[in-house]
Amino acid sequence: MNRRLLLLAPSLLATSALAQRAAGPPGAALTDRDRADLARVEAYLNNLTTLRARFLQIAQNGASAEGTAWIWRPGRMRFEYDPPEPLLLVADSGQFLMYDRELRAPTTLLVSQTPLGILLRREVRLSGDVTVTRIERSGGFLRVSMYRTREPGEGLLTLVFNPEPMELRQWSIVDAQRRETRVTLSRIETGLRFQAGLFQFNDPRFFEPGGLGAPQGG
Repeated sequence: MNRRLLLLAPSLLATSALAQRAAGPPGAALTDRDRADLARVEAYLNNLTTLRARFLQIAQNGASAEGTAWIWRPGRMRFEYDPPEPLLLVADSGQFLMYDRELRAPTTLLVSQTPLGILLRREVRLSGDVTVTRIERSGGFLRVSMYRTREPGEGLLTLVFNPEPMELRQWSIVDAQRRETRVTLSRIETGLRFQAGLFQFNDPRFFEPGGLGAPQGG
């Protein structure tokens, strides 16, 4: 079924709990140009406060889903999938909430235990506890692949940027089973003001008809 997308939300994040422990690929031998580009990427991400964009997510089997993404650095993210996909993904207060509206099933995991959490750090540094494995320049884009040094089994994260001017356009995650999930951004807006409630970590069942917060008879 399209809506499952190989367990769409978990594959988007990848976690060490879902992946086998394994040694990560070696770090890249960086040139002076590589170091300069990494410094530009760090500066861009650390200066990025808010972002809203449409996204297209493609799973390993080619299944796809679309929706709207919000990022409010540090620490906050929301993925709202277009119908008929019933999935919602919210990051706040150090946790990701993955919620299936159809099954009414919430799952939580720590932001710090996912490769995507690198994007949400207060200060992004692509060294030390982050190992950069490859820097590629092709097709007019800059691609930087990395993983959390101590947890290579979480997955390999690749960020894709338009280098001039610097702008995040895509990311992909390859998990321990070598399944890739790719997210491409379009209609990107930055510097917006968001309502904090958009990212509040509350169980959506409290806000749905007949949900946990609905009045009870009797």
